[in-house]
Amino acid sequence: MRRAHELIGLPVVTVESGKQVGEVKDLLIDPTWNISGIILEAKTWFSSLRYISWDGIVSAGEDAITIPNDSVICEFGQKNECHAFLEGSDKIKGLPVITVGGHELGVVEDVYLNQNWGKQIVGYELSEGFISDLKEGRKWLPMPESATMGEDAIIVPGHCAQEVEELFVSKEE
Repeated sequence: MRRAHELIGLPVVTVESGKQVGEVKDLLIDPTWNISGIILEAKTWFSSLRYISWDGIVSAGEDAITIPNDSVICEFGQKNECHAFLEGSDKIKGLPVITVGGHELGVVEDVYLNQNWGKQIVGYELSEGFISDLKEGRKWLPMPESATMGEDAIIVPGHCAQEVEELFVSKEE
């Protein structure tokens, strides 16, 4: 599995010309827990953000993201059905994960994708706070069969409280 944070900051390069067209600033996640696209950093202070649909990406490797050419880059207009991963008022990182029974499992620190950079999210990395992370480590929650992405929390089924596992996070992070 790979962490979504590993995509942030990667250069985006066109296969056609080999030109770097930007770096990944954020990810957009749709209501079905798929990555729908990436947001590129703004070129200048007053320029608009640029967006690439996940379908327009040739490959998401360890060192770069490749696209066929710069025609797949669009100006980013707010996509109401999607949530940003890192930034904005509707971001996923930092949202508490709460069971239907009202038990908070932790706060989302990262999401995991399958090994070959598929777009489906397969689990959450959860934190219970800085001190708890140091003492006990972060937790891993496999993606439940249903999870509701709300404004202020992610709601998961009650049985998820038993599915939370310890996750090893290296000290460099």
